[in-house]
Amino acid sequence: MPETVTREDSAGVATLTMLRPGLSSASRRELLGLVQDVAADESVRAVLLTGTGRAFCVGQDLNESRVRREAAAEPAEDPDQPLPVLVEEYNPLVLALSGLRVPLVVGLNGACAGAGLGLALTGDLRVAAAGAKITTAFAGVALSSDSGVASRLVHCVGGARAAELLLLPEPFLSETALQWGLVHRVVPPERVLAEAWALAARLAAGPTVAYRAIKTVLATAATDSLEETLALEARLQTRAGQAADHREAVEAFLAKRPPVFTGH
Repeated sequence: MPETVTREDSAGVATLTMLRPGLSSASRRELLGLVQDVAADESVRAVLLTGTGRAFCVGQDLNESRVRREAAAEPAEDPDQPLPVLVEEYNPLVLALSGLRVPLVVGLNGACAGAGLGLALTGDLRVAAAGAKITTAFAGVALSSDSGVASRLVHCVGGARAAELLLLPEPFLSETALQWGLVHRVVPPERVLAEAWALAARLAAGPTVAYRAIKTVLATAATDSLEETLALEARLQTRAGQAADHREAVEAFLAKRPPVFTGH
């Protein structure tokens, strides 16, 4: 059994729950393994990532970080050489979550900071607890950003606000995050898991092939030219139009009945 992360499957939704607020090496590796497992599981049609208690994820376990730093015999010979922990653990985890071919819903049950914000922003849809505190945190411990936070913030809130949030890492509430577009829904804390799971279940019952195409377009739409986006849309819609889910959607519409999607 995992010590820091659990997986529970129901109705096509794989729920991954982080049991500790801080990201230790063990939790990063366990979460990455579970994300890779659900990515390879064809029965999974949506993923829900959440935490427990009063925190979703507050980023790096600073106690573990201090121990690792003190255990280092000598400083790195090349200060420009990336830290192995970033290259081998953080980056693969963010890429694995971002690269899921099925929709990812994040249930922000509580506080979210640093790399935890990076994990949250990999979600396609985010449901947050009312009053939850969010912060970039990095500059507060004299670090630059990691886990894709800078890139995601620029895309979500624009360069000016991203700079403010990173340079002046003051906490803000989920209600403000909703106004800025960083989260999609804010609900009472006791309703976060139920609301996020219901959203994931709705997506799991939907047209998976179309969702996959939409995720692909959204991943590059902000940086591609209009011509490139149009060409990509044409290819992806052609594929989606040949899928069983599209035929079912058309037949259901004409028959005036709810569609039943199979994910193919």
